[in-house]
Amino acid sequence: MQILTDGIDHFQKDVFPAKAELFAHLADHHAPHTLFIGCSDARVVPELITGTEPGDLFVIRTAGNLVPAFTPEADGVAASIEYAVATLGVRDIIICGHSACGAMTALAQGQDLSGAPAVAKWLRHADASQARTTTAGDVPDLVNQNVLAQLADLATHPSVAQALAERKITLHSWVFDIRTGRVTDLTEASAPLPA
Repeated sequence: MQILTDGIDHFQKDVFPAKAELFAHLADHHAPHTLFIGCSDARVVPELITGTEPGDLFVIRTAGNLVPAFTPEADGVAASIEYAVATLGVRDIIICGHSACGAMTALAQGQDLSGAPAVAKWLRHADASQARTTTAGDVPDLVNQNVLAQLADLATHPSVAQALAERKITLHSWVFDIRTGRVTDLTEASAPLPA
């Protein structure tokens, strides 16, 4: 815990004063341009990877960067997506998977999740991802297929479908490689983004 309180102290003494004008503006304005849906993995930090400032990204983090297909039942992921699209008016939505994903590794390797029933149930949202993967046990392929499958699930949300029909948003599917720092955009024929 000490590392966190030291971090707060550093933020308040050094970081915040240098960005005081930005935070003063953000106190009354919330207009992120991008919804970033990524994994809960602590190694994947959206703002660090994208070089963005506070207020630029609206971030949703879930285990395995999973986006359940829309249902009439309310849930936190659906509510956050709807808020970002319908209320905040984001212009881009990124679903970002990553190398060495624990959720995708567990699925690819058929790990026993009986001791983590909530995790096992949550990972059912990757069933289509597994079905799209050509070689069983291929974690990198499952990571890629999962990003694409989650993009398809995202498009089932009414706010997203409407914004797509009105050409108000663009969807992106990225994969972040932790070891190299590279980000590959699967929506652009697997082209790496500039380093």
